[in-house]
Amino acid sequence: MSVEASAYFVVAEALTIAVKHSGATSAAVSVTMDMENRRLRLTVSDDGCGGADEDGGSGLAGIRRRIEAYDGKFLLTSPPGGPTTMDVELPCGL
Repeated sequence: MSVEASAYFVVAEALTIAVKHSGATSAAVSVTMDMENRRLRLTVSDDGCGGADEDGGSGLAGIRRRIEAYDGKFLLTSPPGGPTTMDVELPCGL
């Protein structure tokens, strides 16, 4: 699967998780390209209840596995009470 397809999957899955589990009223997606380091950066955040846990189901763990398969980086910040932010970096061949 291409990096682009993986990026699409990450965003779609993160938004699905937010809608199903967070009680969020809004979400934001940011996509930037670090041309110097050839990295695609994605940030998905929501204003939900927080407390997202990779051990609670397959969605977040699946995102991590997909990102790490591309030698990417995955950081999830989700304190109880929110907000939740997922930061992802993927190498991009340009």
